[in-house]
Amino acid sequence: MSEADTVAVTAPLESFAILEVAGKDAERFLQGQCTAQLAHANDAFAPLAAFCTPKGRMVANTRIFRPEPERYWLIMHPSIVDVLEQHLRKYIVFYKATLTVRTDIILQGIHASSTALTAYTAALPATLAGAWVNCGTGYLLRVEGEACLVWIGTSECPYRVDSSTLAQGDWQRLQIDAGIAWLQASQSDAWLPQMINWEALGGISFKKGCYTGQEVVARAHFRGQVKRRLMHLCAADTLEAPCVGDSVIDSTSERDIGTILAVAPSVSEGWELLAVVSQKEEMPALSVHGDIVTAVALPYAIERRDPEELIASIAATA
Repeated sequence: MSEADTVAVTAPLESFAILEVAGKDAERFLQGQCTAQLAHANDAFAPLAAFCTPKGRMVANTRIFRPEPERYWLIMHPSIVDVLEQHLRKYIVFYKATLTVRTDIILQGIHASSTALTAYTAALPATLAGAWVNCGTGYLLRVEGEACLVWIGTSECPYRVDSSTLAQGDWQRLQIDAGIAWLQASQSDAWLPQMINWEALGGISFKKGCYTGQEVVARAHFRGQVKRRLMHLCAADTLEAPCVGDSVIDSTSERDIGTILAVAPSVSEGWELLAVVSQKEEMPALSVHGDIVTAVALPYAIERRDPEELIASIAATA
C-alpha cells in the first residue's frame, strides 16, 4: 500500500463562507426562496440549492446544512455572502427568522484516497453514514468530488490528519474536477441554475412548490430552452493566466460564446477551468486569451437528477 493510500490532507477553505438563517420560520422562509426541498436538509443530507431573482437568474448558489432544528447554514463563496444576505432581507421581514453572517466558523477541507478516508472516518465519534456527522465540537460533511470532506466548527478539526496541507488552488481544482462551480459576486444575476448544470447535480427540486424564480426555472427545463452549459476546460500554461469573468472565444468566428466561472492550477502545468459556454451541435475550437483550450468530460451526465434519487443513492452506499 502506497503512502498516498493512507494519507489524508487538509486545506483551509477560504473559498467558502456561511450565512445563517435561524428561527421558528427559517424552514418556511427558505422553502419559498430556493430551488431545494427544505425537508431534505436533515440528519442525513445537505442539499445543494440556488437562490434566484423573479426572472430565474441565480443570486447565489449554496449548500444548505442544518446543524440543528430551526438553524440552517448556507455555504457559498465568500464574495457573494453579502449579496445573498441583502437579497434575502427584502423577504425575511415577514418571517420570524434572522440572518447572520457567521465569521466565527472555521471551514477546512479534507481530501484522501478512499482507503485513507475509511481509516480516517473510523476514528470519528459517530458513523458518517449519510451526508454529515456531528462530532461534538463541529461537523464533517461529505461533498462532491473524490473522497472529500468539509469540517465546519468554531475551532479547527480535532481529528488527526497528515501534517501536509493542500493549497487553496488544489481544493478549487477538486471542485472543478467534480464539475461544481460556486458563483462569485461578479457572476450574481447572470445565469439560470441549469446553466451551471445545477439540475444534473440534484440542486433543483422540480417536485416542490413555488419559490422565487420557480416559474422561469421550470419553464426553461420543460421546454428545453437552456442553450448554455457549464464545461470543464483545460488551458496550457500561458503568460496571461485566465481569470473568473474572462471570455471563452469561438476560434472560428472569433465571437465571445462563454464566461469563465472558476480557475485553478493544473496538477502538472496550465490551468483547469469551469466556464458557461453556448452549446452547438458541433462545438468549434475554443480559446481563452488567444490560446486553444480543450474540453474535459464531466463526471456526471447533463440530465435532470432529482434530489430524491441522490438521497436514495447515498442511503444505498451508507
